[in-house]
Amino acid sequence: MPPKFDPSVIQHITLRTTGGEVAASSALAPKIGPLGLSPKKVGDDIAKATKDWKGLRVTVQLTVQNRQATVSVLPSASSLVIRALKEPVRDKKKDKNILHTGNMSIDDVISIAKTMRDADKSFARELKGTVKEILGTCNSVGCTVDGKTPVAIQGLIDQGEIEIPAN
Repeated sequence: MPPKFDPSVIQHITLRTTGGEVAASSALAPKIGPLGLSPKKVGDDIAKATKDWKGLRVTVQLTVQNRQATVSVLPSASSLVIRALKEPVRDKKKDKNILHTGNMSIDDVISIAKTMRDADKSFARELKGTVKEILGTCNSVGCTVDGKTPVAIQGLIDQGEIEIPAN
């Protein structure tokens, strides 16, 4: 027999969801049902916590203790980049293969890089490396930075023409 469930133990559950939408109860039930939580209530809590990320796919971490779930949003680099482009919310079911052709400033890229460093999601030693990681994300998303391709901006950083602060 499995050991008896201890409600005072802190458990973390990580899942990806679309911001601002109630997560499907059928997807939540197998993960949080054994912990004694209501999938409908947790889905509403997730929708409330992610309303700032409406229409974007974000990672959510549920911290469960004493049959109480707290929701925290762990945004990815692509979510932060798409949010910085300030695009209008699109319907996922109607619009497929969306190209994000917007333009953002290098200051936006640096602020996203600082956010990623604070969240311990960057593997770079210096902020300069994290900025280059975010520029790579900008390249895959399809946006431009200061009117140039992200690859060109990376080259300018390597040559020293664009200064990145130390931290």
